[in-house]
Amino acid sequence: MTPAPTASGPTAPAQATHVSLLTLSTFVVGSMIGAGVFSLPATFAESTGVAGTLIAWAIAGGGMFMLALVFQRLAVRRPDLDAGIFSYAKEGFGNYVGYFAAFGYWASACVGNVFYWVFITGTLGAVFPALGEGNTPLAVAISSAGIWLFYVLIRRGVREAAALNRIVTIAKTVPIVVFVVLCLTVFDPAVFAANWSGDPGTGLGEQIRTTMLVTVFVFIGIEGATVNSRHARRRSDVGRATVLGFLSVLAVFASVTVVSYGVIPRAEIAGLRQPSMGGVLEAAVGGWGAAFIGVALVVAVLGAYLAWTLMAAEVLLSAARAGDLPRFLRRTNAKDTPTGALTLSSLLAQAMLVVVLFAQNAFDAALELTSALALIPFFLSAAFALKLAVQDGRRGRLGDAVVAVLATLYTLYLLWAAGATYLLLCLVIIVPGTILFVIGRRQQRARVFTPAEAVLFGLAAIGAVVAVVLIAQGVIAV
Repeated sequence: MTPAPTASGPTAPAQATHVSLLTLSTFVVGSMIGAGVFSLPATFAESTGVAGTLIAWAIAGGGMFMLALVFQRLAVRRPDLDAGIFSYAKEGFGNYVGYFAAFGYWASACVGNVFYWVFITGTLGAVFPALGEGNTPLAVAISSAGIWLFYVLIRRGVREAAALNRIVTIAKTVPIVVFVVLCLTVFDPAVFAANWSGDPGTGLGEQIRTTMLVTVFVFIGIEGATVNSRHARRRSDVGRATVLGFLSVLAVFASVTVVSYGVIPRAEIAGLRQPSMGGVLEAAVGGWGAAFIGVALVVAVLGAYLAWTLMAAEVLLSAARAGDLPRFLRRTNAKDTPTGALTLSSLLAQAMLVVVLFAQNAFDAALELTSALALIPFFLSAAFALKLAVQDGRRGRLGDAVVAVLATLYTLYLLWAAGATYLLLCLVIIVPGTILFVIGRRQQRARVFTPAEAVLFGLAAIGAVVAVVLIAQGVIAV
């Protein structure tokens, strides 16, 4: 990996702020527990029943656990790569692929943050009709104010933001546990049994496939400790925080989905307004249940927004320090906040909010595009681990090889499950950003593309053009 260039003057990096294992774990939990969990009952019920849900969580849980182990083992084996998913892709497959991972992950976080604001204002739309489903001018104006309020908050410092994230993580986890407990008090085995199967006209394999992007979305954040690894007091804390956070969240997500099937029929769950957890709890305990979930959602989403914004800025900062993005993205202030990256992240989120005004289904589009964008760096991280395992043929590394193979196969399966539409939309976002990669490389007086990278860029550009044409023709609806 190319050594990070030395910065001077206003772009010189501040001394990294170090945080504890607990705080690293809350980066993982806090970024995964967001809007996604509150939409799980209806989103799963639209696709499948109890049987498909159990299998889907087994696949997603097993696959993501392999990915968590990949991050854990890479953190220990390659402690020099402290920029997480960006540095893994760059070290394993070259500068432009590293850019692809960094920019894709950054864009995923920014689009995910837009999803959060749509979800908040859409939830409030049940009480204030002018907010609609989060895609009205008033809703976009409120969301825009929120984006820049958080911008000001995060600029105050990583340590202060991390402390707030730790508090919010606890505050938003408790209501979800309460939801599970209350649903268990009215759990009806007969309703649960009637919900066992999904749509008889759809095969079980197809039912499971359609849930995969949802599971990706709710598990984004599993890399939270890895992305923020420069703040870890000990390198071993990175892997421990990843596994600890993942196992905690998996238990919560699976419980929320499964217990809902024991409260009301699947068709009713599928027809609930989002956040569907509110409708399920309302059926279980009365009208106050929906209000309780609504308040919990706002707290959870704002906390996840904070965590995702920090991770998005960290990835851009790392890529800029490696010379693959422009110098202005290296800037940090006296509080160790990557101000240049934070500003660009907020600007992209603002631009995507404007797109929401014209989207046919802003909720689903933002969720699935966020998931598809995150799959690219996930796959590249797993592939890098596999490359290291192949290079090291010692018997003692057999366990690493098995984990890497399973994680790579799982992420490939997810890319297939995402479908061509969302992968093409990813290119529409990533390819124009290549101009930042070109600027960064030229500022370092370095070669922009190798021959293989030029070919990759050409293929990606063709895919982006195809996507734009299909959007213009109405074949791809946004």
